[in-house]
Amino acid sequence: MDKKPPFNPGAPRPAGPRPGGPRPAQGPRRDPRQAKQAPNNINEHIRAREVRLVGDNVTPGIYSIQEARKMAEEQELDLVEISAQADPPVCKILDYQKYLYQQKKKAKEIKAKSTKVVVKEIRFGPQTDDHDYNFKLKHAMGFLQEGAKVKAYVFFKGRSILFKEQGEVLLLRFASDLEEYGKVEQMPVLEGKRMILMISPKKK
Repeated sequence: MDKKPPFNPGAPRPAGPRPGGPRPAQGPRRDPRQAKQAPNNINEHIRAREVRLVGDNVTPGIYSIQEARKMAEEQELDLVEISAQADPPVCKILDYQKYLYQQKKKAKEIKAKSTKVVVKEIRFGPQTDDHDYNFKLKHAMGFLQEGAKVKAYVFFKGRSILFKEQGEVLLLRFASDLEEYGKVEQMPVLEGKRMILMISPKKK
């Protein structure tokens, strides 16, 4: 009976078939567009047996996946799955790189339009004099014209809470003086030691 040679990790691998059988064949190479930036399945990566084609460059209807891919190849365009949850999935034949560019451009435009709301605070005391009042009123007009909201409040310190009615009158006067520039979003409300009024800018 032949003895097995001692194990030598540095010895060359013997020629012949790989132990455990041949290495399994690899699948089709991934489309680089699919790997990098594809929110959609395209071309060979669409797994459905049939799809619903829509768009101006096809006769809308349900086609086998082979027919749909062939139509895309004939137009030298991509078959793009735009609604994977539908049954069958909805696809379009289009230039996928151009489609991605348009989607990104649209997303940027939406982001630019959804501007962040800015809130500017203006603080009063319950017995603010006319000079201080007019100074803060002028600032509030500027904020509203710039599109910011104004959060005006009267701060009651210590026993000044006894003048809360006076603070409410001041805030209502403030809202009235700003009527041309903004609309009241929240009437004066007492929250702890502060009575708050919210004014939002009028849409142009």
